[in-house]
Amino acid sequence: MKRNKIVIFDTTLRDGEQCPGASMNLREKLEVARQLARLKVDVIEAGFPVISEGDFSAVQTISKEIKGPTICGLARCVSKDIEAAGEAVQPAGKKGRIHVFLATSKIHREFKLGKARDEIIRLAVKGVEQAKSMVKDVEFSPEDGSRTEPEFLIEVCKATIEAGATTINIPDTVGWAVPDQFADLIRELYEAVPDFQSGKAIISVHCHNDLGFAVANSLAAVQAGARQVECTVNGIGERAGNAALEELVMALKTRSDFYEGITCGVHTKQIVNASRLVSRMSSLIVQRNKAIVGENAFAHASGIHQDGMLKHRSTYEIMNPEDVGWADTELPLTKHSGRAAVTARLKQLGFKTVDLDLDSVFVRFKDIGDKKKFVYDDDLIALVENQFTEVPETWTLDYLNVTCGNQTVPTATVRLKKSSSETGKSKAKGETVISDAGIGDGPVDAALKAIDRLTQKRGILKEYIIRSVSQGKDALGEVSVKVDFGDGELIAGKGASTDIIEASARAYLNAVNRVLSASGKRKKKSTQP
Repeated sequence: MKRNKIVIFDTTLRDGEQCPGASMNLREKLEVARQLARLKVDVIEAGFPVISEGDFSAVQTISKEIKGPTICGLARCVSKDIEAAGEAVQPAGKKGRIHVFLATSKIHREFKLGKARDEIIRLAVKGVEQAKSMVKDVEFSPEDGSRTEPEFLIEVCKATIEAGATTINIPDTVGWAVPDQFADLIRELYEAVPDFQSGKAIISVHCHNDLGFAVANSLAAVQAGARQVECTVNGIGERAGNAALEELVMALKTRSDFYEGITCGVHTKQIVNASRLVSRMSSLIVQRNKAIVGENAFAHASGIHQDGMLKHRSTYEIMNPEDVGWADTELPLTKHSGRAAVTARLKQLGFKTVDLDLDSVFVRFKDIGDKKKFVYDDDLIALVENQFTEVPETWTLDYLNVTCGNQTVPTATVRLKKSSSETGKSKAKGETVISDAGIGDGPVDAALKAIDRLTQKRGILKEYIIRSVSQGKDALGEVSVKVDFGDGELIAGKGASTDIIEASARAYLNAVNRVLSASGKRKKKSTQP
């Protein structure tokens, strides 16, 4: 590895997914992983294999199918964790990595672990050695590293490198650090541990954004000797999130005069595509004024700015929007476009069509095409991505009619089809179709209350977001919801349609089906011998 190349370690699928309400299913994770490969990140931390069957399956599947990046699984310094991570990344072969961690700060040692320094080092070394017996590429993280005593952190680094770790990640776990102080810590480690200077191991950083310093701390660490940065697309993650990949990468590229000689291999023209995909899959909307990927990132409203832009673009733009993937939409499709044209466009957009139900996509495409003049790329992407959010459909929407107005009580009539609870597929004969009506404060409220009555799953809507997928008054509307069905867990649901009431009903039903599918799996598992 070149000494001045920054390894981009993407943890969108692990730390990013830990953000409340942002959990993704296997198909969603796999599609994000494919986009990360197109983005050419160096490492994909695909999950925490021991915590659930779903996470194990996701890491294992990504290890099998994604080529290019190193595939990493997270593990505590616990034998069963490391075994699960090793088994999950095994299909990646030489591209498999195990990332083990153990808290080292005084506050964690005393109040969380109840262990002395020598015991922490013993457990860390044991964990690294076990991981090294399964893969060649081992990373170790002293959790809460930024609040760990520097002299002890140096001792931990030396011991774990000696045990076989080739990457030592220093996490700012609670976002406590500030740039100058964090840079001093990284510089001290680099100078005190000869293996960092020789290249036997590299320093990595993993910064959280609790004080808004995640990107600044990461860049300061790079200046001080760090050569791997852990980050997420759109900066998603626990609490206030992680360092945003797009901001880190474009800071290094745009200010190459300052970060002289420092490079990374990210294909920046895939940044906007990655941002949009992660936003849809995680149901976390990107704020309009978000750097690099927000809709306003390259918008200029001031007359003075517009005048300057017309005279010379560099007066008010430090980056070319096309360099990060902002570009005009391709020529739109219409209802007259055939299956071959739709399939070709999906391939151009980066989708692996063998994994798609093209019959279903084409039916939905024709349905949308009948309702609007043009079907844009974003419309098509929304239709396809809705397939990734699907779960076994206990309930499907068959009919919806609403009556509303400023002088009318909003009323919704809903008819649902109920499928076999065992297979999630509709019965060929004797299919159950039921209908009911509900009234509410508005048409959406009325429709959701009718669905509650039919499914007997009363949910409390905690979040409701609607956005226009593409341009025009006839644009496809995409609704994202987060629903609490009584246990405090937020279940995400998504739906799209040119009719926002229909999109709302589909999103809510998607959440209902998710919670039913999850409870069905738990019930099945509990009855197994």
